[in-house]
Order: sequence, then structure tokens, then C-alpha cells
Amino acid sequence: MAQAGSAGPGAWGRRGAGAGAGPERAPWRWAPALLWLAAATAAVAGDPSRRQWPVPYKRFSFRPEPDPYCQAKYTFCPTGSPIPMMKDDDVIEVFRLQAPVWEFKYGDLLGHLKIMHDAIGFRSTLTEKNYTMEWYELFQLGNCTFPHLRPEMNAPFWCNQGAACFFEGIDDSHWKENGTLVLVATISGDMFNKMAKWVKQDNETGIYYETWTVQASPEKGAEKWFESYDCSKFVLRTYEKLAELGADFKKIETNYTRIFLYSGEPTYLGNETSVFGPTGNKTLALAIKRFYYPFKPHLSTKEFLLSLLQIFDAVVIHREFYLFYNFEYWFLPMKSPFIKITYEEIPLPNRKNRTLSGL
Repeated sequence: MAQAGSAGPGAWGRRGAGAGAGPERAPWRWAPALLWLAAATAAVAGDPSRRQWPVPYKRFSFRPEPDPYCQAKYTFCPTGSPIPMMKDDDVIEVFRLQAPVWEFKYGDLLGHLKIMHDAIGFRSTLTEKNYTMEWYELFQLGNCTFPHLRPEMNAPFWCNQGAACFFEGIDDSHWKENGTLVLVATISGDMFNKMAKWVKQDNETGIYYETWTVQASPEKGAEKWFESYDCSKFVLRTYEKLAELGADFKKIETNYTRIFLYSGEPTYLGNETSVFGPTGNKTLALAIKRFYYPFKPHLSTKEFLLSLLQIFDAVVIHREFYLFYNFEYWFLPMKSPFIKITYEEIPLPNRKNRTLSGL
């Protein structure tokens, strides 16, 4: 396992206060900006071989070491531990954990807007020990959503990695006060151990965070272009794996935060080399960098407000968005309502394998 704060395979550990939501190398302000843009837009009514929708999230054979330039203000998983091996006959309680994003800084403010962070809790009945498992950004949300434009580099520079975090203990007050801590299933120690093996593989191959879900419209059944890959998706994948292993989940309502972009069919533009390399498209490269420029850190209040207007002009007036997905660039022809934050119900899974011994 990699050490806490590393981006190596299987990065486990306890998150620091506010990790996953605090400022990065420079103070990002774009979380509130996204909320502003969502509210503002609510009032404003490539290559054929690549067009598999939604575009599959790319997995990797290994997790690269992070560039030293990428620094998080809050250390990723500072006090973690490996996932323990449970006795096969242990009875493990599984808890749904959810709390407002940036609660350490804003309290329940974002909870009122249903902008929530998700995790999973476990309790061993043999040892009476509790554990928390979650998946989040190594360098906070801003770095996963927008790049740095470094003057010494021609291409935008991304500090985007996400990883699993496992640590002993459940902070009851954190999850209960403004969120959720509720039992959703009971599994055996053997099922827990099999899940832990799957988590390690999932964590080593799914290395980057994706903020946006992109689809054609808010209508049910609308074409989906890109799926997000965030804390809630990790929780949902884990629940599905437990169901596959034979877990029976309770029949309770479970909702999750999603951030949508709405666009017409995306156009594939290329990867870093084909767009920004020596033989790349200089006009396209400049357009992409101009789009990302207003999202840069180190802004004064005046610059920040001006940048909001520039973002509104690009996304809403000119209906343009450049998405970086699977380390490739895509153009999104934006459509009303442009951006929307939802709190959607996604049911707990049904047990997949009735032949496995249950509890």
C-alpha cells in the first residue's frame, strides 16, 4: 500500500479536516462559482469510432506518482491503516455515511443545497471496531475540475487524481449532525475480505476524478455522454460488489448529489500531444487555454467577479465548454439549462447471488 499522501496504488488513510474540498496549491474559489453558475443558467432558457455513449471511463494498469507541483492544503489520508482481514464468521454491519461537502468550513450550508459527500462505514461485531472507507480527490476538487496554466508549459497542467481512503473509527457526530449514518446491510467477514480485495484492484486502476455528468438534457432517458467518477460512484460500485457477493440491502431511500452539464453531441478534439504538441492545432490549443483561463487560482475579488462574467459568457452566451476526460479533450456544444446540481435517488442494489450463504 502507498503511504498516506501518496498517489500510489492503494492509497489508504484518514482524511484531514476538510480534505477533498479545501484550497489547492492556490486558493480555488470555483465551488461557490459553480453554484452561482447553476443558479444563473437556470434563468437562461469527431471521430465516429469513438462515439460510444457514454464514453467509458478509462482504467489504467498502474497509478503514477504525482508531480511535486501538485500540492494539497489538506493532506490526503494522513492517519490511515490497511484494510484488516476479518474472520470469516465475523458479522460486519455496513453503514451509509453522508454529510455536507465542506462541512468543516461552511457547516450545514451546502447541506441545505443537498451538496453531499458519501462514504461507507463498517462495524465488526467480534472486535467491536468501526471503520470508515471513502474515495476522494488527492489535491482537492478544484484541481480535479480545472487545470493550471503554467507559463513554462504549452499545455494545461492537471493535478487530477482520486483514491480510496480507509481508516479506523467512524466520526459519529460528523455524519449524524447534518447528514446520515444508517445501517444498510449486514455481511460476513468472508464477504468483507472479498470486497477488500476488489477495492484494492478498483483503486489501483481507477486513478482520476471526474466532476461532471454530461448528458443531452434533464429529461429522463436523455442521451448520456460522460459519467462522473467521484465519491458517490465509489460508494455505489462498492454496494454493487457487496450485492454481487450476496449482501442483502435494506429497503431505504438513498439519494446522491450529481453535477450535470447539458450539451449536444460532443466532438472529440484529441489528446495533449495531438492538440498542444509541435504538430498540434495552434488555434484549438489557444481556444482551450482561453476557456480555462478564468478558472485560474490567485484571483483578487475584482478578478474573481470578472472571471465569473467571462465564464457565463463562454458557457451560456457562446454555449461552449471544453471537457478533459480520459486525458483527452472534448468540445461540448452547451444547451439550456447548461448546468444543474441535483440530489437524485439511486436505490440500493438487489442481491445478485442467492447461492451464497447469507446472514
